[in-house]
Amino acid sequence: MKVWKFAAIASMLLSSMLSILVCRDMFNGSRKYSPLPSSPSSSRASSSSSSSSLPAAPRRSPRALQRHSSLLSQYSSLLESYTEGEIRQLISALVERYSQAMNSGGHELPLFPQAGSRRKRARARHKPCALKELEVSVSELGLGYESDETVLFRYCSGTCEAAVRSYDLSLKSMRSRRRIKKEKVRARPCCRPLAYDDDVSFLDAYNRYYTVNELSAKECGCV
Repeated sequence: MKVWKFAAIASMLLSSMLSILVCRDMFNGSRKYSPLPSSPSSSRASSSSSSSSLPAAPRRSPRALQRHSSLLSQYSSLLESYTEGEIRQLISALVERYSQAMNSGGHELPLFPQAGSRRKRARARHKPCALKELEVSVSELGLGYESDETVLFRYCSGTCEAAVRSYDLSLKSMRSRRRIKKEKVRARPCCRPLAYDDDVSFLDAYNRYYTVNELSAKECGCV
């Protein structure tokens, strides 16, 4: 996530906190408002018709206004004083609290699951080249055999960003400049088997015996 996204999230959160505090302070201060002073004539008129007249509208005192203005300036300066590292720590703490709330049965928020899925996809794209295995049936191998027997299929998976050489960078530049157009070339190393496992033998659905060589990978590397 970019820095401006961290800053935007932190700004929204701090603005919400500021609004809550200001509203609470205004609600508490509204109880201390003093009524408007009335003239003697209006006092006599109000005393003669006290049963039908409405109470005077409250007026906010200058001290309350100064207090609210000071509070706004304090929180504004607090918001501006946050550094990039502090914003990252704040977001990390919020994500951790959100994860704890979700594990305890909390409601799902729309913002953080998207960020979490993006991080998961990024981690999946940057996993190094490694050997993995999967138990499959012979029919699932796609080699034309029909059999219910299962084999352990080992394959290579991952990226090879650390194995990029000057050749790959130059080849990518030539392709972008359209100096190489028709040839099918790959401008980055691939995660491929460096050695293959032993031969695999099995019986098909018609009790015929087959042996397949170089089926599973034994060692993987970037080539």
